[in-house]
Amino acid sequence: MQAELNREKCIPCSLDTPPLRGDILYELLDRLHPQWLLVEEEHLERQFKFKDFLEALNFVNRVGALAEEEGHHPDIQLSWGKVIIKLMTYKIKGLSRNDFVLASKIDQLL
Repeated sequence: MQAELNREKCIPCSLDTPPLRGDILYELLDRLHPQWLLVEEEHLERQFKFKDFLEALNFVNRVGALAEEEGHHPDIQLSWGKVIIKLMTYKIKGLSRNDFVLASKIDQLL
């Protein structure tokens, strides 16, 4: 099922697109790596661990290139050996399918 999300492309939302709520969030979450957390049905978050700062930075650079390609940009926190990715669609103040698509593609970068 994760591969299905990997094949999708992020599609821009409009301001009147409603954020996803309820069961669909959990159905999409089940398609992601189990370390992705659904926080208050508002955003997705995952922490990645690396052996050092440079390895973490290289991952961040790959995530950045992917985000540009998809036109959907996460919040990224970088520290020594650790990266935290937070995904939400700010335009709609919640989660869209794009957030799950990008999360799935981020997992493939590892």
